[in-house]
Amino acid sequence: METNSNTQKFILKFFPEIMIKGASAKKKMTNQLYFNLIKILGDISSDIAIKKFLDKIEVVTPKQYLTEVRIKLINTPGIEQILEALQFDQMDTIDKIKIQVEKIVKEQINNKTFVVRVKRSGNHTFKSPELERAVGGYILSRNPTSKVDLHNPQEKISIELLNNQLNIITARYAGLGGFPIGTQGDILSLMSGGFDSTVASYLTIKRGIKTHFVFFNLGGIAHEIGVKQVALHLCNMFQSSHKISFISIPFDKVLEEIFNSTPASYMGVTLKRLMLKASSQIAKSMDIDALLTGESVAQVSSQTLRNLALIDQACDMLVLRPLSTMNKPEIIDISAKIGTKYFAQNMPEYCGVISQNPITHGSYKRMEEVSKKFNYDILDQAVKNATIISVDDIEDDVKNIAQVDVISDISSGKYTIIDIRQDAEPLQIDATVLNIPFYKINNEFMKLPQNKEYLFYCDKGIMSQLHAQYLIDAHNCKNLKVYRPI
Repeated sequence: METNSNTQKFILKFFPEIMIKGASAKKKMTNQLYFNLIKILGDISSDIAIKKFLDKIEVVTPKQYLTEVRIKLINTPGIEQILEALQFDQMDTIDKIKIQVEKIVKEQINNKTFVVRVKRSGNHTFKSPELERAVGGYILSRNPTSKVDLHNPQEKISIELLNNQLNIITARYAGLGGFPIGTQGDILSLMSGGFDSTVASYLTIKRGIKTHFVFFNLGGIAHEIGVKQVALHLCNMFQSSHKISFISIPFDKVLEEIFNSTPASYMGVTLKRLMLKASSQIAKSMDIDALLTGESVAQVSSQTLRNLALIDQACDMLVLRPLSTMNKPEIIDISAKIGTKYFAQNMPEYCGVISQNPITHGSYKRMEEVSKKFNYDILDQAVKNATIISVDDIEDDVKNIAQVDVISDISSGKYTIIDIRQDAEPLQIDATVLNIPFYKINNEFMKLPQNKEYLFYCDKGIMSQLHAQYLIDAHNCKNLKVYRPI
């Protein structure tokens, strides 16, 4: 199929570790990536064509979906590099090739130095260097303001020739790398919504591990809404090819029992042990083999090597900690790259346990004594009361659990709309609109006149619910609701 002015072609190169696998494993992984892309791109449009080869996958999309498709491809695990290309068929002679290439690149190389590089496969009467010289010479003859530079050119003209199919590469993008989702099993991530747990989840997703989420609700509706929003973001960005579960476990009574039964210095470690124990029960019921945490050695008192060892004693499952040797600035840099930084910075805090003089080098014997005093029936009941939903259903679920009133009719004129979206097009409505991005709203809202009524607005209503609920909880704001147009 020849691309035309209304379509754009992508050539997807596999993650190198896929290509060095044995034949069976490589076939399994490339097939999985192919089917993942069918799901991901099929959700955009049925007009997007996908074709699998031994060493690549090709995607041809109508240009109206170009940006959306490019973003999806860049964030799909298993893809090392994305090439945008123009495809031309029946290019069976050097003359046809050089004329077509010059027509496409002449504006690109105007007043610049350039070089032509060719990748060729199939049966041809010429070699790649011969084609490079012919195409370069023809371009030079037709563009006297340009010059050839073989070593340090301003523009590199890359063409790929597969039998009689010519691909002219117009752009290159780095892919996510890693293995395709669905090839490395499932994991259950202990998700708090902060920097560490979101970055750890991203890293396992990137490695091809289908990553589900478990959240321990310590009493804050706003916190649960926020964590669900982060989980939705991660799934939409990086693992939308699969159904992912979000589990919420009510942990307020567990927390109460910790206060009643546990010495203050051991409360932090005990809480983490109970979270692992509860997570392992959920994971086993879902046939999941491993747990994931965002713990980093020595970041807080519960994360010394000794205390991590004490925590791991609480369950018999494999626990992965991909951040264990990473520094906080490195973690924050990744969170900025993947779009979770602002969520983490503005996540309402519901600290379950603030230990007095927390132990940093706990005793195995003392930990055993402390753990015997805890009533584990309370933990078992919390696990039984867990709720499990698909991440795909989070938007509807948030609407059901949110307590903040939702307003659709603003014709009375009494409301000031606060648009909390970041870098969005101005909201076109007949009302007073303030633009305060969500990562500033918790601080900026209280500076506004509090004798007025305000409505928070965002695209899906989830972030509006989160920050409205937080301000209501923190400051008892009575003048705050959510705006959701019909």
